[in-house]
Amino acid sequence: MAGSSAISIHPSVDNGIRMGAKDFAGGTLVCKCAQNPVKVTVKSQSAYNHACGCTKCWKPKGAQFAVVAVVPRDKLSVTANADKLAVVDQAAAIHRYACKGCGVHMYGRIENTKHPFYGFDFIHTELSPDAGWSPPGFAAFVSSIIEGGADPAKQDSVRGRLRELGLEPYDCLSPPLMDAIATHIAKASGVLKA
Repeated sequence: MAGSSAISIHPSVDNGIRMGAKDFAGGTLVCKCAQNPVKVTVKSQSAYNHACGCTKCWKPKGAQFAVVAVVPRDKLSVTANADKLAVVDQAAAIHRYACKGCGVHMYGRIENTKHPFYGFDFIHTELSPDAGWSPPGFAAFVSSIIEGGADPAKQDSVRGRLRELGLEPYDCLSPPLMDAIATHIAKASGVLKA
């Protein structure tokens, strides 16, 4: 698609996607505050890393998409300046903990034990100085960037750029994640045996 490479998706993918390290076991996420930054330690490789176009996820200035992944809840801990964190929207399914100083979302947590993704925390690996996190593998909620102010007439070019980067665009989550949600719901309702 002509001209699509000029479309900026997110600073961490615009120049190509870096591959993860096979034996990577986690790292530290650091907010953008110059003094007393919030630090979150993750003792796990990330999974389901993706570009997200929803209007709830934190994006760096100028980015059309967030880049967000999940890690097991029990592998994430706040290790510095936890007092600077506050939940952005208590009513949201994902409680996004943001730094009150710089506004960066440090992690998102689901408290509803019946939610299909309960047990996973959402993180932005770009906040880590550590290399080796799993690379983004798809783009979710692509149409939602329109809700954030993107020009609807440019959506074909945005989807073209995502495909150039190797990120298949979806207007929901990837098929394996949608299958996981449907399986969880079917088991909870009794349609499928647990």
